[in-house]
Amino acid sequence: MQYYNQNASVIYTDDRGRKIDTFVIFDTDQKTGLTHINHENLKVPADTLVLHEKTVGKYHLPISDAFSFEMINKLREKYAERDRLPRKKASVATPAVPGMMLLAKAS
Repeated sequence: MQYYNQNASVIYTDDRGRKIDTFVIFDTDQKTGLTHINHENLKVPADTLVLHEKTVGKYHLPISDAFSFEMINKLREKYAERDRLPRKKASVATPAVPGMMLLAKAS
């Protein structure tokens, strides 16, 4: 039986023969043999899945060249750092006349 690891990129073939790129949410269940995939939150048998062609070992390389892969990693790090920083709350302007709703600033 084929087992798929969490976050592995796979190609799922549905009942109608359509091939859908998706990824594994949880490892293949050892007892049932079903793999939980992202597409429609399904649990499917291993014979309907094929490891994505750009997967090397158990790791997926989403970009064809190493330079692009490194750029994506740097962007992930940048935005992860940005998400960790505390955010300032934007102040909302109050209308000059009580009870009047402020729709937009006039130019």
